[in-house]
Amino acid sequence: MEFSVLLLLTNAMATLYMTGLIWMVQIVHYPLFAEVGMEQFPQYARKHQFLTSIVVGPPMLTEALSSMLLAWYLPPGTSLSMVIAGFLMVIGIWVSTALIQVPCHEKLEEGFTKTIHRRLVLSNWFRTVSWTARGALVIWMLTLVITDLSIN
Repeated sequence: MEFSVLLLLTNAMATLYMTGLIWMVQIVHYPLFAEVGMEQFPQYARKHQFLTSIVVGPPMLTEALSSMLLAWYLPPGTSLSMVIAGFLMVIGIWVSTALIQVPCHEKLEEGFTKTIHRRLVLSNWFRTVSWTARGALVIWMLTLVITDLSIN
């Protein structure tokens, strides 16, 4: 299998994993923060941060690295503009994570507040929509690769 196709498959797996995960977080996980209880929340938040990093760290790094490498190893049937659009979405997700969601989590480790919780839930829609769009993009790219390979 051509390296660029393997790279795209790797990127698609990481992106689609994160797409499913972010919807679970957005619809189920983050809203349930409000149900933990004030006394237990700081400990819960610290454990949450640690365990979440184990689950999201490797696929986010895989997605970022493979998104960048796709610019040098362009899969057949795709375009550089598609790859760049996908990479820009990754950058947006990382910037949102670093500048909004991580600080919200850090503040919640000090104790639950409705204001910070609300900011976390509302701001996370950006990542949810971005990963969903990336998921659609990588599926489209895979479709183009399959079409290109079946023609040639």
